[in-house]
Amino acid sequence: MLSYIQSLSRKLGIDGAIAYTVLSRCVQAGGGLVSIIFIAKHLTKIEQGYYYTFGSILAIQIFFELGLSNIITQYVAHEMAHLTWNGKSDIQGDEASMSRLSSLLHFCIKWFGIMAIILVVILIIAGNVFFNTYNHGDTYVNWQSPWIILCISTAGSLMISPILSFFEGLSKVKEVAMMRLVQQVFQLTLLYIFLSLGLKLFSSPLAAIITFFIVPIWVLVSYKFVLLKNIWNKLTFYKVNYRLEIFPLQWKIALSWISGFFIFQLFNPVLFATEGPIVAGQMGMTLAALNGVMSISMSWINTKVPVFSNLIALKDFKELDRVFAVVVRQSSLICGAALGFLLLIVFTLKYFELQIGNRFLPFFPLILLCTATFVNQLISALATYLRCHKEEPFLVQSIVMGLLTAASTFILGHAFGLNGIVIGYSALVIIGSLIWSLLIFYKKRELWHT
Repeated sequence: MLSYIQSLSRKLGIDGAIAYTVLSRCVQAGGGLVSIIFIAKHLTKIEQGYYYTFGSILAIQIFFELGLSNIITQYVAHEMAHLTWNGKSDIQGDEASMSRLSSLLHFCIKWFGIMAIILVVILIIAGNVFFNTYNHGDTYVNWQSPWIILCISTAGSLMISPILSFFEGLSKVKEVAMMRLVQQVFQLTLLYIFLSLGLKLFSSPLAAIITFFIVPIWVLVSYKFVLLKNIWNKLTFYKVNYRLEIFPLQWKIALSWISGFFIFQLFNPVLFATEGPIVAGQMGMTLAALNGVMSISMSWINTKVPVFSNLIALKDFKELDRVFAVVVRQSSLICGAALGFLLLIVFTLKYFELQIGNRFLPFFPLILLCTATFVNQLISALATYLRCHKEEPFLVQSIVMGLLTAASTFILGHAFGLNGIVIGYSALVIIGSLIWSLLIFYKKRELWHT
């Protein structure tokens, strides 16, 4: 039995990094479902409103990170292509690459340190203004202190996120994935314990602030601190120029991210206005399940970013295309199988008229969204491949498709409701976005590899 599992894992390309990443996604999804039960049991309806609204406001942090963590991984991997390991805690090789690697570490610490301070100030002010304005007389709810703790932990997570990206660029993907899995399990366990102890809105902030210290401890008590210190001290006059090298890529990726962020945030408000809260809730649960499938299948692609970047730096394009073709097949297989399994589960729930089956969308829009998710997985893989070249060729496509999807959602949503939104979005993805993405991919690949 064990040999069969090992053989299947090799065929699916499941290495240590992918295994821990996928397991972390599953823990996150399963933990989210269990959290709903604890929250419903230990928080009042009003406190529950505050709990989920906290998360919505904290989403502001995406405008401070703006895709920079992914860029750091790529740039570190590019420099590592010209360096070699000297034991576990030191790197040696080309002086220019070593110095540029050191300058990336200096940049990460300074940039994200400043962004974290700005973020915590803005979050605290924004939260106080929002909740004081729309508290509806709920003066007995103690939200101020939990909100401040949550803001601090969020800013702290932003500050250390580039360190994890830096280690991923150093090909420590498996170790980072393992650490993130530990974080997930630890934070969810603390959340359940604190809710059970009656800590109310303090539960999530306390779980987050305690879990925050896992990463610093993970670095300080191992060889990783010595490794970072050695890299930090090797800075000479060779430096990565943020304005000339990083920013031209970052602002393009940031706009692409923001376009996607606003697209998916429009579905529920429009449905809430046109078809009511029940349909909006069905869309929310369906999208949550589809996003879970997408995040798991993309683990095959995302964990290979350092590999892609190394091969591009070495101009080994033949090996790059071979590795990419393998992981795309594996990712697509996982995505297709997971979507099929999701459809089977929903069909079974609806067939036996179980109550939870009605929490998902009807079959017609569900099948269209599943198809669009499979196509999006392929488009995301193509985009990741090209972005590892330190370029963002999908900027115009992301903005145009974002505007078209937003217009389609408003116009078709008001005219035809749920089916109008889903048909418009799916058609744009399956026909427009896929064809455009393939054209970009083959054109840029030929141009950059010639």
